[in-house]
Amino acid sequence: SKREIKMRKLDSTKVRPLKSEQLLHIEDHDFALRPGFGGSPIPVGIDVQVESIDSISEVDMDFTMTLYLRHYWKDERLSFRSNKNKSMTFDGRLIKKIWVPDVFFVHSKRSFIHDTTVENIMLRVYPDGNVLFSLRITVSAMCFMDFSRFPLDTQNCSLELESYAYNEDDLMLYWKHGNKSLSTDEHISLSQFFIEEFSASSGLAFYSSTGWYNRLFINFALRRHIFFFVLQSYFPAMLMVMLSWVSFWIDRRAVPARVSLGITTVLTMSTIMTGVSASMPQVSYIKAVDVYLWISFLFVFLSVIEYAAVNYLTTIEERKQLKKRGKASGMYSMDAVQAMAFDGCYHDTDEDMDLSPFPEPCEENETRASQTNISNADTPRLKRKRSLKGNVGRIILQNNHVIDTYSRVIFPSIYIVFNFFYWGLYI
Repeated sequence: SKREIKMRKLDSTKVRPLKSEQLLHIEDHDFALRPGFGGSPIPVGIDVQVESIDSISEVDMDFTMTLYLRHYWKDERLSFRSNKNKSMTFDGRLIKKIWVPDVFFVHSKRSFIHDTTVENIMLRVYPDGNVLFSLRITVSAMCFMDFSRFPLDTQNCSLELESYAYNEDDLMLYWKHGNKSLSTDEHISLSQFFIEEFSASSGLAFYSSTGWYNRLFINFALRRHIFFFVLQSYFPAMLMVMLSWVSFWIDRRAVPARVSLGITTVLTMSTIMTGVSASMPQVSYIKAVDVYLWISFLFVFLSVIEYAAVNYLTTIEERKQLKKRGKASGMYSMDAVQAMAFDGCYHDTDEDMDLSPFPEPCEENETRASQTNISNADTPRLKRKRSLKGNVGRIILQNNHVIDTYSRVIFPSIYIVFNFFYWGLYI
C-alpha cells in the first residue's frame, strides 16, 4: 500500500542499495550458498602469473613468492542486462557481499593481500554471469628440501592451491588454460639459484574426515649457483690442503716450523667447516660439502701425523747410531747432521763435532775459540759460511726422511684422484 511504501522511505535504519548492487540484484539472492547449490560441482578455473620469487631460505626450508591469482567461474545470479557495458569492474568492497571461491595455499606459513594504496583486489562481472576475481598476493610456503648434494643440488618446490570448505562434490578446481595457465615475469632472478623450469599440474587430496579435494600445483625447479661456494668453501679448503704439503719439503729437524704449519692449517680448516655449518639447517644426514671438507680436513690432519711419525722414527734412528758408535773418552763422535739435533748449529769440521755429553751453545764455543786464538778467528768463520752456502741443498736432502719422500707423491696423487671422483659424482 501507499502507506507502507511511505514508511519504508522514512525508515532511516534501511541502507539504500548502491546502484551497482541494484543492477546485480544482490539483495534478491542468498550468496552464502555456492552457485548451483544442490546440483553438480561448480567449475572454478585458475590462472597464475608469478611476479617474483623473493627469497629461498635453506634454514627455514621455505620460499616467498609474489603472484597474481585469478579465479574464473559463472554465477547466473550476477547476470544483468546491458546494451552498453560488456562488463562491470569493481574493487574489493563488493567481495564481502557475493560468493567467491575459498581457495587457500596448502603448507603456507604466511600470506597477505597487498593493500597499497588500496587492497589489490579486482572483480569483473560479465552480463552472462561470468566472473573474474583477481588478487595480488605474497605467500611464504614450505619447501621440503634435500641437502644431500648441497651445494651441488637442485631443489624442487611447489605452491599448492586448494578449496578449504568445498570438496570435489561442490567445487572443481582446474587450470583455466592448461599448461599455459602459469606465466612468469621474464626478469625473475635469484642470487643463489637458476630457475630451470615452471610447470602446472593438478591432483587430488584426501582427508579422512571431509573427503576428496581438487588440488593445483605450481612446480618450479631451482639449481644452485656453485661459483659462490667454490670461492667461499672449496677453494680455501684446497689451498689449506696444499699448504699442509709444504711441511714435506721442510727440514725434518725444524720442529717449530713444521708443527706450527700443521696446527695453523688444521685450525683454518676447522674455521671453514664451522662457517659452512652455521648457515645450514641441522640435518641428520651428510651433505656433499661435508664430504669434501671432512676429507680435506683428514688430509691436513694426516700431514701433521706424518711429521709426528717422521720425528719419532728419526729419534729412534739417531739413538741406534749413537749406541753403535759408543763412547770415546767420555765424548760422542757425531756427524754434522746429528750435531744439529743437539745444539741447533751447523758444524763443518771434525773438531766442532766432538762434543761432550752436555754440549754448550755454539755461540759460547765460538767466543772461547776467539779468545784463545784471536789472530786466526776470521778464517774459520769464512770457511764455515762458504761451506754452509755450498752444502745447504745437500744437508736438506740428507735430512729428508723416506716418509717425507713418499708423502710428496702420495698425498697430492690421492687428493687429485679424490677431486676427480668427487666432482664427477656430484656434477
